[in-house]
Amino acid sequence: MKPVRIGLLGIGTVGGGTFEVLKRNREEITRRAGRHIEVAWVAARDLDRARAIVGPDIPVVADAVAAVSDPDVDVIVEVIGGTTVAKDAILRAIAHGKHIVTANKALLAIDGNEILSAANTHGVMIAFEAAVSGCIPIVKALREGLAANRIEWIAGIINGTSNYILSEMRTKKLPFAAALEAAQRLGYAEADPTFDIEGIDAAHKLTLLSAIGFGIPVQFDRAYIEGISKLTDRDITYAEELGYRIKLLGITRRAPTGIELRVHPTLIPAGRIIASVDGAMNAILVKSDAAGVTMYYGAGAGAEPTASAVIADIIEVTRLMQAEPEERVPFLAFQSDALSDVRILPMADVETSYYLRVRVKDVVGVLADIARTLADAGISVASMLQQGAGDADNETDIVILTHRTRERNFDAAIAKLVQMPTVRPEYARIRREDLG
Repeated sequence: MKPVRIGLLGIGTVGGGTFEVLKRNREEITRRAGRHIEVAWVAARDLDRARAIVGPDIPVVADAVAAVSDPDVDVIVEVIGGTTVAKDAILRAIAHGKHIVTANKALLAIDGNEILSAANTHGVMIAFEAAVSGCIPIVKALREGLAANRIEWIAGIINGTSNYILSEMRTKKLPFAAALEAAQRLGYAEADPTFDIEGIDAAHKLTLLSAIGFGIPVQFDRAYIEGISKLTDRDITYAEELGYRIKLLGITRRAPTGIELRVHPTLIPAGRIIASVDGAMNAILVKSDAAGVTMYYGAGAGAEPTASAVIADIIEVTRLMQAEPEERVPFLAFQSDALSDVRILPMADVETSYYLRVRVKDVVGVLADIARTLADAGISVASMLQQGAGDADNETDIVILTHRTRERNFDAAIAKLVQMPTVRPEYARIRREDLG
């Protein structure tokens, strides 16, 4: 049978890993796919570097957008990233009837509705397992393995850089800046780590998981995003003393009035398995009605772990090329005409529980005043602790754990607390989830 020919857009970390694994495991991949899969050409900005990787027998081209119309190519594999050249190349490839495999979570989170609509129009496949958490087959699990279920919530550690930083802060008692520097030194964090530490990368991935889990359009612009750059080692220590660990979580949940879509630091009970996921690893929990809670764990990034997911998608596309479009698994798990435009809840309407640390004057009555202020806002206190004796300024930390309440109620209570003469204006607020 004629080989499947792919055009590889990008030969950086993921592209290089994809090329290497395709070459190394060629026979195994052929046995699984039923046909040979071969690289027709590679598109790259640095032509000399690309030629050094792929050798003299595979053409290297500079213009990715022009190359995708090649009539001898069946599948375009996009691993260049970004939302400009990649988008132009993918839309042009779709218009020329090419199937797409991509690891580009940012592009799909921002422009996914347009791209998936174009793919539906032209009857081609879009496969994007590698866009979410590297080698973890979470997209396939949601689209196929849990297809019988009504998904209730998804919660995951889906950014390895942030998880590494938080692990270093906890185990080595490092401040945030020192843990970030260690991550950069080891190559876990970029020189500009904004996308990772401010939760943007995780929100891209969560947007896709939410769309697949609940059968809704991708809506990155409605996600609530809060990163880890303001976390202190003091709060990580206090959390551990209280039996919790802090992780940057992406959480999407079906609520009575809409869908929650949020990324933020979260206290998790230390006894939960996901709380023990340290270093640069990823882990995702899915709660569904029939299967209960299932967990997916593995390397969320890296050349060959991500290449594993890219090539799995290439194999799947190869197997289904001859199938009619209506016989294939829908891109977002639900039939395209059955997607539901359920609203994404604003953060003010989300219900959760909280960790609150405030700095107060160590005087009689301050605890009662704080409890009264919270009660007036309809917030029930689960526990309230004084951490340490008063310092030279006669000040001390008060740590409060609340029961569930709406975010708008909590915000109103904080606004009143910090106006009290016995309470310093600086505070730390971290959401808390049981994940049971």
